[in-house]
Amino acid sequence: MTRAAWLIVISGLALQGCTPPKPVRLGTPIEGYSHTSAAINRFSVNRGGGPNISPYSGGGKQNCCASLPVKWHPGLTVVVEWEKDPDPYASANWPPLGTDGYRAAYKLHAAKYTRHRAVVPVAQYEDLGIVNVHFLPCNQVAVSAGTTYPGRPDYPFHFPQKMQEPATCPES
Repeated sequence: MTRAAWLIVISGLALQGCTPPKPVRLGTPIEGYSHTSAAINRFSVNRGGGPNISPYSGGGKQNCCASLPVKWHPGLTVVVEWEKDPDPYASANWPPLGTDGYRAAYKLHAAKYTRHRAVVPVAQYEDLGIVNVHFLPCNQVAVSAGTTYPGRPDYPFHFPQKMQEPATCPES
């Protein structure tokens, strides 16, 4: 190799030390909690799918995966998309399963599902863990992604399991 070629190689290697490394991201499991009377039929975090959630319940079921940085940084957000069934127990009054009447009732019911999308800040975490998504009244969402979990004193959120929708919601 010529001297000029060596200088180019050495200069290139030296410049690599000046370039900040790309943040390391990992796929982490997704878990959800509905704090309302609505069911969450499906949801996703950064396009990674979460489990369906019954009213006033959650936890215990995980789906894979949301891609998040190993280390939290200020301004970290995720995109949460979800479908909500505001009347999840309506089928108790429908005609028998498998009948035309049931299919018609389901079609009318499913037309009342609502779909939502929110860009949500992620609570600060030291170590990346399970992504916990909390569905709150007024289509609000809170997200954590650390190694702690609901019920522990060091968990960033302390929402009651059952929260009522107010008569009117603030405009977003």
